Amino acid sequence: MTRSVDDGHPREDEGAGERFFRETRHARGRLGGGWLDWENQPPPFKTYPGAEQVALPEPAPAKADLWEALARRRSVRSFSSGPISLSDLATLLWAGAGVSTVQAGYALRTAPSAGALYPVETYVVAHRVQGLDAGAYHYAVLERSLERIVAGDLSVPVARAALDQGMARDAAAVFVWSAIWRRSIWKYGQRAFRYVPLDAGHIAENVALATAALGLGCCQIAAFYDDEADALIQVDGREESVVYMAVVGRPG
Repeated sequence: MTRSVDDGHPREDEGAGERFFRETRHARGRLGGGWLDWENQPPPFKTYPGAEQVALPEPAPAKADLWEALARRRSVRSFSSGPISLSDLATLLWAGAGVSTVQAGYALRTAPSAGALYPVETYVVAHRVQGLDAGAYHYAVLERSLERIVAGDLSVPVARAALDQGMARDAAAVFVWSAIWRRSIWKYGQRAFRYVPLDAGHIAENVALATAALGLGCCQIAAFYDDEADALIQVDGREESVVYMAVVGRPG
């Protein structure tokens, strides 16, 4: 018999995940979050002052429309040794989390976010990207540039972090998405831990569809060793931690 966690009452054999969903349920007259402390709102953007910056070209025109991209999209786990272009990478970064317009002081993105708080940061571990040295980079959204945080070949460490999956070594690049939890907790309290992974999913799907439109291959990765993934992009795993990954390259 399937157990339900929707009755609002704890069970003796309840796991941590079930307890989390029970304790963060909304009910009429009982919502998470609280008053907004505007003076202490977390900064909406992360930057790396002093980091080497690589300017990104304009997003490239798609080779397929939305309907074709939806039909083409498949999880690709085998890649050739060919590189992807910096233009392709720029297009994927913009498709996932780029600024599409600025309204009322908000830099609105290509993917939706609860409360327009955008707690998810985008990083790229580049293996074979034309015009880009191997290493780990942070996507500076407003500047539309990459900030290098780690130099050198990270193909083995990223594959090990991704639960020892070889596709993370063989792909041309690996997207790594982290969450700065306080950006969302500030408004939504513990309910934020439901919303942030949804935000990451919106971004990853945009990247998957853009990848298909460019004729490239992509596969999302949710299975990784958390501490090793956090170490790749040099985050502490508490205030900011990795929540999702994806490999991108030319299908083999």
